[in-house]
Amino acid sequence: MNAATDKELQAISRIRANLETCILGKSEEINLLITALLANGHVLLEDVPGTGKTMLIKALAKSISGDFRRIQCNPDLLPTDITGVSIYHPREEKFVYRPGPVMTNILLADEINRATTKTQSALLEAMEERHVTVDGERHELPEPFLLLATQNPIDFEGTYVLPEAQLDRFLMKFKLGYPEEQEEKKMLLDQSTVHPLETIGPVTDIPTILALQRRARNVHVSDAVADYIVRLVRKTREHPDLFLGASPRGTIALTQAAKAYALVSGRDYVLPDDIKRLALHVLGHRMILSPEARMAGASMVTVLQSVFQQVKVPVGTEK
Repeated sequence: MNAATDKELQAISRIRANLETCILGKSEEINLLITALLANGHVLLEDVPGTGKTMLIKALAKSISGDFRRIQCNPDLLPTDITGVSIYHPREEKFVYRPGPVMTNILLADEINRATTKTQSALLEAMEERHVTVDGERHELPEPFLLLATQNPIDFEGTYVLPEAQLDRFLMKFKLGYPEEQEEKKMLLDQSTVHPLETIGPVTDIPTILALQRRARNVHVSDAVADYIVRLVRKTREHPDLFLGASPRGTIALTQAAKAYALVSGRDYVLPDDIKRLALHVLGHRMILSPEARMAGASMVTVLQSVFQQVKVPVGTEK
């Protein structure tokens, strides 16, 4: 392992330490967020207000020396409020592009399910193609680009359900949840004097993150682990409790996430345990329970447990 490689792995540890300073007791969720960043994917957080989602993403942007922008979604938000607009410049006698908040490294779309479906779909091009089109002109997004969208539980008033096409483009979905009692007390005492975001600074830079993304793509996946991923995903399409199983995009996403997670864990090869740990977060939002299963009290957790029991775990999968 050369010095450059050591520096890259140390950057992951420093980012993790920075985020754990701001959000107490959420080590696994922090690892998932760093995994999404290194896998060049996007994250959907479904949680109630006040659990630290905004602080977490601001801390990530600050840690990597990246630009951060925030969109507060509501029914009045227009697609051009996200992508930017072309404005006529009288002196130059031409239209000039004025970038929207999407032109950033890390974008927080708060309460995305309060935006109309038309505005939600404006994010699809940015998420998938990494560019936006305004008045026929294509504008590339900066690298890296991570969208972290938050949404209220769907039974909250004034929310629009995200379409399946958009859900499928999020690499993973997870919750932060409430802190434990002792951690909440420590948070209370710590924040009474100074805000955690004021105590942290940049610990790496954009070129290092791009290098880590390239390295994550080269993490080794053995044939046995690749077969394991494919068999798991295909089982979801046959499961009696599922109306809709995971798509081929889900297969690719699970592999990309597992590679990045292995790198975050300090390995250059994927283990079956990585797949088990990530499956719910990567596949859960891509599948739909059947009405009968929902009435019977089934959940994505129980369905995936059933799938794992049906697929044999490969052994000897180290590089």
